[in-house]
Order: sequence, then C-alpha cells, then structure tokens
Amino acid sequence: MKIYLAGSVPKSKEEIEKFVNWREGYKKVLKKYFDCECVNPFVRDIDETDLFGVFGFDCGLMKDCDLVVVNASDKLGAGTAQEMVIAKYFKKPVVTILPKNTYQRRSNVEINGKVVKEWMHPFVFSFSDFIIEDIEEIGDVKEKISNTKIKTIEVIDEAIEYFESKN
Repeated sequence: MKIYLAGSVPKSKEEIEKFVNWREGYKKVLKKYFDCECVNPFVRDIDETDLFGVFGFDCGLMKDCDLVVVNASDKLGAGTAQEMVIAKYFKKPVVTILPKNTYQRRSNVEINGKVVKEWMHPFVFSFSDFIIEDIEEIGDVKEKISNTKIKTIEVIDEAIEYFESKN
C-alpha cells in the first residue's frame, strides 16, 4: 500500500530551518496500522524551476497511491488544497487530520452575522472521506476506508445539486 502525505512543504532557507518534519511522525504511526510505503512529495530530485514538471510529478505520485493523508493542522496552502481535489479526481480515499480550534476548524465562529457552533472549512469537509483530530486515530478508520464509498470528483456536482434542492 502507498500512502501519499499531503501538507506543508518549506520553501525557503528560513522555513526549512524552522520546519518540524511532521511526515516522519506520521510515517511511524501509519506503519503501526498499515503495511505501507509513505510517499513524501517533498523528497524529489527534479528541477524545481520546471513548474509543470513538478505538478506532473506530484500528480503522478497521487495517481499511484492507495490513500491520501492530509495534515490540515496548520493553515493549508494552495498545493495541499489542490492535492485534495486531485485525490478525488483519481478516486483516492482522503483522511484529513484536522484538530479542533485550528485554522480550518473552529468553535463559535461568526459568519455573516450568525454564530456557527462547530465550523469546519466546507471545502476541507467536502473533499475528505474521513476527518480525525490526530494521526493516532488512523486505526479507528482503517477498516472504514475499505468499507466506505469513497467520494470522487463528482462530489462537486453532488454539492451543487444538494444546494439547489434546498433552495
């Protein structure tokens, strides 16, 4: 089994110096529950100035994986958000690590004058098949991953239809 680890990647010398390599911790936990190879898109020997090539490389890794695990404990960047969409394009299950009281998941948020008691970013929610608060909870969803209908890119059309049927 190949597991793609989606999440932040440092992009400057300063970021690299401060970067806590969360992927190593995730790998240790995932290997307790899965016989797996963890795919790290940051470990690559390619020309970073070839933007389309980098995109193709990452998409190819996702196409070849069996599961995508997203670290959403920090604010998501454009790349990670797009990886979630690409995972649905390739019909891959997505497990998102999203603790409470983080950027994409908050309590008692006021939006348009209304308080939302338990708010979660709608795009993160919609492109995730499973949302857990900590990587250690991956064991709780392991069996569900193979026994649950996985969302595909059609989730977009389903959401539109759902909204239109309510209005």
